[in-house]
Amino acid sequence: VVFYPVLEEILFRGMIQKYLFDKPWGSTTFTGLSAANWLTSLLFVLAHFWYQPAVWAILVLIPSLVYGFFRDRYKSIYPSILLHSFYNAGFVAINIIAQ
Repeated sequence: VVFYPVLEEILFRGMIQKYLFDKPWGSTTFTGLSAANWLTSLLFVLAHFWYQPAVWAILVLIPSLVYGFFRDRYKSIYPSILLHSFYNAGFVAINIIAQ
């Protein structure tokens, strides 16, 4: 709930998205989201194919775009870490309740 969101947000939003956003084309928006966010989110989905079923990996795109939006909006990964942790906690809670 905490470790992976921190690790993933440092890598994806803190390093990759920031690097891409600083490129001349990175801040260009498509549907209100930066090109850097879209590319980072696609990489995030691809990374989830490594350890999740394909459908689950693809479904990661929407929350990833939200995390990226907050990273662009606030120029910080802290909101993304908070949202990611909250999302993962909800996912864990739903799984516990379902059992």
